[in-house]
Amino acid sequence: MKNLIITALFALFITGAYAQDGYFGKKITDKGAVASTTLAQKMGSKEKMSAKVTGTVESVCQAKGCWMKIKTTDGQTMRVSFKDYGFFVPKDIAGKTVVFEGEAKVKTTPVAELQHYAEDAGKSKEEIEKITEPKHELTFVADGVIVKK
Repeated sequence: MKNLIITALFALFITGAYAQDGYFGKKITDKGAVASTTLAQKMGSKEKMSAKVTGTVESVCQAKGCWMKIKTTDGQTMRVSFKDYGFFVPKDIAGKTVVFEGEAKVKTTPVAELQHYAEDAGKSKEEIEKITEPKHELTFVADGVIVKK
């Protein structure tokens, strides 16, 4: 019995050591992904565009992983939500590289929605109350995400 437990633990360790990338939502590949730092430039004057993007996660919704912010240019971020809230990502992936596919959009986010996002991110009441203006920003609705190991 003791040998069986040791063998099972060893197998679990080996499996974890060779873990694959994490896939969420629609199964996608990383082929043809553009850098998040170039997405706005590639969009040009378009209001929306289908794309596959790779970038670094800046933060994740701490309520349930229902959105993530990806670093873009000049210290800016882009909010990535998930199509029809059909899937979520792990809450502990800040700093990791991801690939995601779906639709990029330029939109104006209302104050109430920005405050809701700040609450999801664990911001203080004072920080949330400072949000008083809507924000014109690049956003993304992903069909699928790969979290790179």
